[in-house]
Amino acid sequence: MNIVIIGGVASGAKAAAKVKRLLPHASVKIYTDDTHVSYSSCGLPYYIQGNFSDYTALLVRSPEEFKSSGIDVFLNSKVKKIIPDKKKILISGDELVCYDKLIIATGAHPIRPNITGIDDFENIFTVRRIEDGIKIRNKMLKSKKAVIIGAGYIGIELLEAFSRNNIYVHVFEKSTQIMPVIDAEMSEIVKKRLNSIENKNFELHTDTIVNEFIGANGVLTGVRTSDGKEYDCEMAVVCAGVKPNIELAQDAGIEIGETGSIKVNKLMRTSIENIFACGDCAEKTHIVSGKKVWIPLGSTANKEGRCAAMNAAGVYCEFEGVLGSMVTRCLNTTIAMTGLTEREAEEIGFKPVSVIVNKYDKVAYMPDTGEIALKVVADKITGLLLGAQAVGSIGADKRVNTVTSGLIGHLTVEEFSNNDLTYSPAYSPTIDPLLNAMQILCNKTARSC
Repeated sequence: MNIVIIGGVASGAKAAAKVKRLLPHASVKIYTDDTHVSYSSCGLPYYIQGNFSDYTALLVRSPEEFKSSGIDVFLNSKVKKIIPDKKKILISGDELVCYDKLIIATGAHPIRPNITGIDDFENIFTVRRIEDGIKIRNKMLKSKKAVIIGAGYIGIELLEAFSRNNIYVHVFEKSTQIMPVIDAEMSEIVKKRLNSIENKNFELHTDTIVNEFIGANGVLTGVRTSDGKEYDCEMAVVCAGVKPNIELAQDAGIEIGETGSIKVNKLMRTSIENIFACGDCAEKTHIVSGKKVWIPLGSTANKEGRCAAMNAAGVYCEFEGVLGSMVTRCLNTTIAMTGLTEREAEEIGFKPVSVIVNKYDKVAYMPDTGEIALKVVADKITGLLLGAQAVGSIGADKRVNTVTSGLIGHLTVEEFSNNDLTYSPAYSPTIDPLLNAMQILCNKTARSC
């Protein structure tokens, strides 16, 4: 059995390791155009910040370690073509490689917006690979002013990294809110918390578009926004989102889904026999809405890689879908969410109701008590729990993680309210903020408690 995997990082590397365990005598090969095969790209902002000084801490498994397990890794190897009718792939250098099963894990690439001058200056960066992190950190340590374009996950994580290193930062977001993935009221809480920091060395600009990079002799010196204002900087990082790498699949005749990523079924199979796809290049199903979505997250990529490997090896496995669960941090604020936002729920056709509660994360007399703003969303008619968002102290994510189980189980708010959550003054108020929110929300549904 020849199993070939295109791409590494999270899903590709996971798929290779799993399939080799299931089929120890199979030939397993990974081809990637990257310089590393298995690493934590999610850790790059924390390396840039200086939480650790050696980038090799991000490396999960080296080619040599894969080799010792019987897996061959080919770095800097670009796959030029998939030839399904011959069950072969064409590698750069015109080498043909045969496969019995093929797993596509080509990931995604950063979006480079159509901004004047974006290709003219050496100190404009995107964040995706290890080399990106090294270059950004090296430039940051020599700079005093920076610009970040985009206030999503990566943008606000880099804001923390630069701010902690005493770099003055301007963050520009074209949306009317930072962290556009969450509801507007929760985004406003994030913004207020960040702006309340004493002696802050950053400015947040929403509803603002950067339409030109300014510089001379190949060196960036500033940006110009759509309102005609100019801002000096010595470096800029573009965090305008990512797009799935689907070109290889599309060229091979593999069906592309409605989200613009590779269409797969629950077994991670594509429209062509013996070819699977997983990770950031593959389409997903949202567990709450049942709709097709494209939500690129490392945690999802790992699970999909495992599922694809099992089915490629002949072991039945279904991947049910995603909730879009995420957590991130920016300076004094944790931001977490799962399921549908109120905005998404309304667009899909639910009749959403919601509640926001602001509570301490533990009993008030305990030291280091923090505040959490928690929003829970449900369907008014059925009482079905639809999603949750939390902003505040580090305990915000555990409340959201608890909600994920309720969403997987398709619980109503009433059913969830009976949850027997842990309590200790060091960890929670007597009535946890999550249960408090559920009790209030229950009274807004037609199945009021």
